[in-house]
Amino acid sequence: MNLVDAYAAMKPKEPLRHFQFELRDLTATDVQIEVFYCGICHSDIHQVRDEWSPGIFPMVPGHEITGKVTKVGSAVNKFKVGDTVGVGCMINSCKDCSSCSENLEQYCEKGATLTYNDKFRDTGLPIYGGYAKHVVVNEDFVLRIPSNLPLDKAAPLLCAGITTYSPLSNWKVTKGNRVGVIGMGGLGHMAVKIAVAMGADVFVISHSENKKEDAKKFGAKGYINSTISEQMQKEMNTFDFIVNTVSANLDLTNFLFLLKRDGTMVQVGAPDKPNTLNMFSMIIKRRRLAGSLIGGIKETQEMLDFCGKHNITAEVEVISAEKINEAYERVVKSDVKYRFVIDLKSF
Repeated sequence: MNLVDAYAAMKPKEPLRHFQFELRDLTATDVQIEVFYCGICHSDIHQVRDEWSPGIFPMVPGHEITGKVTKVGSAVNKFKVGDTVGVGCMINSCKDCSSCSENLEQYCEKGATLTYNDKFRDTGLPIYGGYAKHVVVNEDFVLRIPSNLPLDKAAPLLCAGITTYSPLSNWKVTKGNRVGVIGMGGLGHMAVKIAVAMGADVFVISHSENKKEDAKKFGAKGYINSTISEQMQKEMNTFDFIVNTVSANLDLTNFLFLLKRDGTMVQVGAPDKPNTLNMFSMIIKRRRLAGSLIGGIKETQEMLDFCGKHNITAEVEVISAEKINEAYERVVKSDVKYRFVIDLKSF
């Protein structure tokens, strides 16, 4: 029996604690990975606390995984033992629907298989995520980490990085575009760094002044305090593109007024309560409000290579496993700059 040490929530809203599970046997196309680091995403907290929908418990969260390949299945040809790799929010998909055929596995019409809080399609057994010493993943959903990126700081790229890179890339943000980033937390600080590397003039839009200096350090051209009406009014009709990274219920109306005619605001933050919106903010300038979900595997590798080329990593606070519950409370209070990452060697 191959038992793996992990941290799990045994029931909804309970603190996470030490847990062991039997690791899935490798199929011919599977890769076994020793997890070195795993980021803490706000979605981990939402799911552990059943704030989105009923979860599968015991739940081992974690989908920002970096580590080393320790075993490969007999038919694996993309990876070998010793390779430095990562795993994001998905570990499989149907591979034959229209979305999968377009390298958009996150929109798989039969439902992508998630890295945790899901079940293996072949066995029906629960899937445990990256707050564990080892994971087993189909080789098509394993990613290569550029050698110049430290594994602790690269881990959040597997969710926060691709979640912000994908809309910036899809809406073709480029040099000279005026881009707004609402919120500068785990997602937002990655959006700033990536958009700056794309050549955009980036402005952070925040409800406080707390991160103004950091925004400048990350390359932002400006900083807008959304609670000061004069600052918001001054910037009306000036932005080509805005990405909203906030996972809280907001009134989106005033943010949409910041867009130029035909500008787009993309929602990537996933609040547990509905946002509100006055439709006139969209109608009068033909503005668009859209959504975006992580990215496909091909695009995620593209993002990692882009970050390797531009030396982009997350700002992290590395913690030991016994600090997970404390970290959860700090995330909820926005008391982190900018992503907690668990050191799995601390188990």
